[in-house]
Amino acid sequence: MPVSNTEIAMLFDRLADLLEMEDANPFRVRAYRNAARSIGDYSSSMADLLAQHKDLSTLPGIGKDLAEKIRTIVETGKLPLLEEVEAHTPAALSELMKIEGLGPKRVKALYQQLHITSAEDLERAARSGKLRELKGFGKKIEEKILLRLEHFSGLEKRIRLLDAEVIVKPLLAWLQQTRGVKEVRVAGSFRRRRETVGDLDILVTASRGSEVMDRFVRYDQVKEVISSGKTRSSVILRTGLHVDLRVVTQASQGAALCYFTGSKAHNIAIRKIAVSKGYKINEYGVFKNDRRIAGKTEQDVYRQVGLAYIEPELRENRGEIEAARKNALPELVRLEDIRGDLHCHTRATDGHNSLEEMATAARARGYEYLAISDHSRHLTVAHGLDRKGLLSEIRQIDRLNEKLDDIVILKAIEVDILEDGTLDLPDSLLGQLDLVVAAVHYKFNLPRRKQTERIIRAMDNPCFNILAHPTGRLINERAAYEVDLEKIMTAAKERGCFLEVNAQPARLDLTDSDCKLAKDTGVKVAISSDAHSIGNLDYMRFGVDQARRGWLEADDILNTRKEDELRKLLQRH
Repeated sequence: MPVSNTEIAMLFDRLADLLEMEDANPFRVRAYRNAARSIGDYSSSMADLLAQHKDLSTLPGIGKDLAEKIRTIVETGKLPLLEEVEAHTPAALSELMKIEGLGPKRVKALYQQLHITSAEDLERAARSGKLRELKGFGKKIEEKILLRLEHFSGLEKRIRLLDAEVIVKPLLAWLQQTRGVKEVRVAGSFRRRRETVGDLDILVTASRGSEVMDRFVRYDQVKEVISSGKTRSSVILRTGLHVDLRVVTQASQGAALCYFTGSKAHNIAIRKIAVSKGYKINEYGVFKNDRRIAGKTEQDVYRQVGLAYIEPELRENRGEIEAARKNALPELVRLEDIRGDLHCHTRATDGHNSLEEMATAARARGYEYLAISDHSRHLTVAHGLDRKGLLSEIRQIDRLNEKLDDIVILKAIEVDILEDGTLDLPDSLLGQLDLVVAAVHYKFNLPRRKQTERIIRAMDNPCFNILAHPTGRLINERAAYEVDLEKIMTAAKERGCFLEVNAQPARLDLTDSDCKLAKDTGVKVAISSDAHSIGNLDYMRFGVDQARRGWLEADDILNTRKEDELRKLLQRH
């Protein structure tokens, strides 16, 4: 099996971490980080492109040197420069850099002065008061690190949903090719579409005598076989992901899918209902005494315990069982309900494709509209649009709309919310746009009250429409900044503003619980891809997953509307 884009990106990210630790040239470090992001986001496999004799140096963010390194990784599975750097720098230190507040200088100081090489070492040192003694730390930093460690604990072993998809897709294809295999399904948090995945549970139905278990442990991405049996086997893949494979009978397929999809809290609640009715329920079915009375389908299992079918995304024991009992479950939004994308970028700032290429790709997806929201120019985005650049883009969009008759390109901007709550461009310019997407891109460490006031003050501007990635978090990398989301949502509803569900797999911001809060508050959200390339437009589905986990229906979503209705909603009242 060829090396995946995820594995290549992981190697470049690790190299960037270690080089940054060594105070290497920042442009060199940034080049590896940009390459990792481009490769991780790219829709085509690097291995496939090389097999097709494509020139990788023409890809965004990839020059000749990086292209050659990618070729080496694909051919050998190794990055020699990384091995060279790892030889004189403890690789475990790159894990510490995932903890917010620990930059390369601090990690280096922790290693050199306190010999800290892991999160466990760091926690012990912080609890014993040793960190505050180091130059550049102090008591407040020590307390913040302890708080961040609580957030970090357990997350470093979970991977983003996108990365899990990249890993699982070829594995499922490998298993499906086995003689006698009828169906292969992924259960667990992957099926519930949680934003991170800790391991994979795969269920297979197969005819008697199928060699699917032998084929599973022979998969060439397997690093270690933990156990191997006739009905269950466990392995660890080269990426470090733990995978369990179970063979289930067709008679118990639905029960097994319910059981292994979870969540644990949801399953416990279902079992309690079954017990109250005199039934026993497990992965093999629903039983009355020793007789199986349901289990072939999930619908049968839920029906037998008196519940309507509950979609996997809702199975968290957050009220879905009570709603199912009353036939009051939401009609969850679907990907096909989305009529357009309200946040994406072109190469005019930090995107990879032209305005027309993005429009053509959106039209191919059946969208009715696409908002081009390139960055404004501020200290966080030096290559963003200034007044002249935005006016030029407005003219380009007008010309393009004259050519297009089956999609409308909306004129937009992703404008910075400055520290005092003002927007980074004048109202006279913002007023010429169809919508304004505003975001916090710096000063994440403001106190909760000040950060909240900053955002609400920005919403007071009549040009403001959508708050982008509202908490600023990056999954497994950066915690959300301190902010009162409920207060912000209430303010947005009062002002006729909206919040974004950013579908970038590294963001998924709002969270699922935040989506539910938005629904309960009565403020609508926009699900946007924040695409920086044509391929990124596909990220919309991750945003829909997140919205579904937050109980959102089509009516709760801004961009399920037709263009004329959308424009009316965007008009501030």
